[in-house]
Amino acid sequence: MERKAFLRTLGAGAAFAVIFPCTQGCTKGPEQDSEPIPEGVDFTIDLSGPDGMALANPGDFILRNFVVVARNLEGNFVAASQVCSHQQTDQVRFISSQGGIFQCSTHGSQFNQSGTPLNTVTSNPLKVFNTELNGDILRVFE
Repeated sequence: MERKAFLRTLGAGAAFAVIFPCTQGCTKGPEQDSEPIPEGVDFTIDLSGPDGMALANPGDFILRNFVVVARNLEGNFVAASQVCSHQQTDQVRFISSQGGIFQCSTHGSQFNQSGTPLNTVTSNPLKVFNTELNGDILRVFE
């Protein structure tokens, strides 16, 4: 093999070896489950039952139908997609830091209670749902 051809072959192989892992670094693989972002959400939670006990204190949350339903730090109910807008993993939870935010444990995406991203992991907003309390029945809907 001529030197020039060898260097060309080596160059293409080296470029592939460097670029391929970089482009695959944050994509979904077999170890990450991808879920569709919930649509058509409309369900109720009976707060007089076990779910109510799980939502009794500010900062508490439950997961229902791929939705995180939380009692924020002011005591109001908020709801957002459990499926992150960054890589569609179902790891979004409500945490009590920064006044109460939604955070995805997969890559660290953080969102305020309106769904606006708080860090540079993603610029995609998190889907947020309406909540309506009528007695002991909490409705979560679009």
